[in-house]
Amino acid sequence: MGRLQRDHDDQASRLTTFVQVLTRHGAFMGSVALILILAMGASTLLQSLASLVHQPGHYVLAIVVMVAAFFGYLRVRGLATGRYQSWWIVYLLYISVVEEIAFRLYLPDFLNPLMGASAAIIVSNALFGAIHYFTLRWKLGHCVFAALGGIGLSRLLESSGDLMLVILVHFIATFLNTPRSPEAAAPQA
Repeated sequence: MGRLQRDHDDQASRLTTFVQVLTRHGAFMGSVALILILAMGASTLLQSLASLVHQPGHYVLAIVVMVAAFFGYLRVRGLATGRYQSWWIVYLLYISVVEEIAFRLYLPDFLNPLMGASAAIIVSNALFGAIHYFTLRWKLGHCVFAALGGIGLSRLLESSGDLMLVILVHFIATFLNTPRSPEAAAPQA
């Protein structure tokens, strides 16, 4: 986590624990997704998960293979897999789910009547990048990259109609971006 964060200042401290990330970022993103689902209804979500409902075994197998590959990656790279690592990977799946629901599915749908589809996607993903600047204290360049990646994920959702596929792609990207829990990534004193 530390490699992505802006330099420390007097206004905010670095995020160095899993609990800090969960409360600052995970709770906020989950709240955004929940508010949008409650405000706009669950039918859009259910429609976008039709492939998961019809073929759950494919997605369960994909997640199992991905998690095994993640642990293999950590082992090959000689990275610590301490007590928080399994929970960190669960968190990365959770955050992939809620961010895709909020910023690729619902927010563009909400903004579309106000500004058109293309602008709605751009604004939604710009907000997605900006939120990472504040909740995780990411460097601006990483936030721009996250916004551009979000636009790519929006395109994948538009072309496939499969939200679960987009969630899995996000899960891989999120793991590769931050493979270790903050405790494991923090320099040891």
